[in-house]
Amino acid sequence: MKSETVREQNVSESSARQADDRGPAGGTAALADVSAQEVIAAAAADIAAPANKAASADKAAPADEAAADIGTSKHSREKTERNGKNGRYAGNNRAHSGLYALYRKEMADHLHSGRFLIVLALILLTSYASLYGAVSNLSDAVASDSDYIFLKLFTLSGSTIPSFTTFIALLGPFVGLTLGFDAINSERSEGTLNRLISQPIYRDAVINGKFLAGATIILVMVLSMGLFIGAVGILKTGIPPTAEEVGRAAVFLLFTAVYICFWLALSILFSVLCRHAATSAMLGIGLWIFFALFMSLVASIVAGALYPINDTATVGRVLDNYECQTMINRLSPYYLYSEAVSTIMDPTVRTTNLVLPQQLSGAITGYLSLGQSVLLVWPHLTGLAALTAVMFAGSYIGFMRREVRSR
Repeated sequence: MKSETVREQNVSESSARQADDRGPAGGTAALADVSAQEVIAAAAADIAAPANKAASADKAAPADEAAADIGTSKHSREKTERNGKNGRYAGNNRAHSGLYALYRKEMADHLHSGRFLIVLALILLTSYASLYGAVSNLSDAVASDSDYIFLKLFTLSGSTIPSFTTFIALLGPFVGLTLGFDAINSERSEGTLNRLISQPIYRDAVINGKFLAGATIILVMVLSMGLFIGAVGILKTGIPPTAEEVGRAAVFLLFTAVYICFWLALSILFSVLCRHAATSAMLGIGLWIFFALFMSLVASIVAGALYPINDTATVGRVLDNYECQTMINRLSPYYLYSEAVSTIMDPTVRTTNLVLPQQLSGAITGYLSLGQSVLLVWPHLTGLAALTAVMFAGSYIGFMRREVRSR
């Protein structure tokens, strides 16, 4: 507006000068021409101003809209990413909380069940009986060998009572089978399994929680039995154990926990595969009896058929027969556990294989250290752990692939 006013003033001044130069007549015509020009210029300015404003507004609007769209899309992406991360975190938290809730629920069920209390009472009774037999014969054993008295509390047997290691080898599978033979099929038969997996948790949290709860119960039970026998033995003998004896006892308890967990995983596998709890229990008990009583008989029959021994058999044939029996027997968890425990708890055992008289000539008698004994039985521990992992993997896969229908 200021520029138009200045332009009008300039035009008026120039027109006035021209009028002065032309005289009265020329001045009047010039003023008329100037007035016409001013009117035309003002009208053109009025027409052009809205058009210029509209054009500038049209040019600025797309840029503003594009900037607004970019800001909105960026904000939406950030919000989506934030919601996705929060959703993943919330899902993981729900999964972990679901596993922990199932773990606590299974622990409470085990601790409050009458079946578990009966098994615990049976194990404590047999432990006390084996300890009583060991203490009654401890004086005779110390008279012949005064070393490793603390370990003799676990390995000595009475006149009619087996040792604690023998009791655990026989009754340990019973504990594992009791804890897991109806882990899945009882939930299915009662109709609670479909409601359980319909909760906002991962499906594998069900079987993981059941196995972890059973393994925790087994570990606590084994440690309690070991502490009970050690405490009573120290009170009876008055002799504290050495560091190596404590280490050997700890390795023994570790073997025992892994051994019982194998039977727990096997019983859970039968619980997944079988529809009824009685069927899974019978299968577990049948395998327990076979491995404990009949596996050695089967091994001797097979070895005798492959490498028969008679009066004319050579030394090589006898060795082949023994190695065949040992190889077949080591397929049994019961034999693996018994052989490993006897090596750990007796420092005088120097090998787990057959020793020939030629190998004994020139040998130095003495005790093996804890590390050397562990090296001898390390394959046994890894074998038991691998068998346990295979049994649990089978139960895990079977449970995840099995369809669960509502009743």
